[in-house]
Amino acid sequence: MNTSSSNNDSGNSTSAIAASNVVVITGGSRGIGASTAVEAARRGLGVILTYNANPAAADSVVHDIEAQGGRAVALRLDVAAVESFPAFRAALEQALRKTWHTDHLQGLVNNAGFGLFNPIDTVTEEQFDGLFNVHLKGPFFLTQALLPLLQPGSSIVNLTSATTRVATSGVAPYAAFKGGLAVLTRYMAKEFGGRRIRVNSVSPGAIRTELGGGLNDEFEALLAGQTALGRVGEPEDVARVIASLLTEDGAWINAQDIEVAGGYII
Repeated sequence: MNTSSSNNDSGNSTSAIAASNVVVITGGSRGIGASTAVEAARRGLGVILTYNANPAAADSVVHDIEAQGGRAVALRLDVAAVESFPAFRAALEQALRKTWHTDHLQGLVNNAGFGLFNPIDTVTEEQFDGLFNVHLKGPFFLTQALLPLLQPGSSIVNLTSATTRVATSGVAPYAAFKGGLAVLTRYMAKEFGGRRIRVNSVSPGAIRTELGGGLNDEFEALLAGQTALGRVGEPEDVARVIASLLTEDGAWINAQDIEVAGGYII
């Protein structure tokens, strides 16, 4: 697994990235996370992206970023395994020092997740706990673990979901925990404000990703018909908004849940 940056000369533009401009993006090997990693790098941010089970996909994202002149590192992280967070933080600090010569972060994107589409009466306790661990417990304790690394002026972005605004059969646990993350976002913004750390959430609508098994033609047509702009979203549609919140473009946006859904079920 490639966990180092490209071997560019220290005098070029990629090595000139300010030490204060490194962000962590969980679940950065595919979908919205991968697009956010690429978009953040385009805006001059150093990127540490995490993956769980697909190192090749993570390597591909790192390669894409480096091919465009950016710098990126991929690290393994199971967001559901809270007990692994101290070791992850140690690996993260090592990557920060080795690649960017810093001990600080500029941002954290809690993006990692998965979908489960079952009616309430069929959801098992194991499935419930799995969704809870990844979508609410994991982001809570990962943010806690990395908070000392986030410098004043940093930004945290939590990925929520438009399913918290509308009731869609089959996604009750997923939507409930995403709703909890939206509430947690406001509390984080309140508690971290004294550190000058902004916290917002981004709430995607129907997006063309692999979440929950992806989209077939029939399902995509249904979702497009429920969206005012007449199509499903692309990962890049969401990534641009997340990246803006990580930069000075979003410097006065705080404690908000921003829906990026093209007018989904309005």
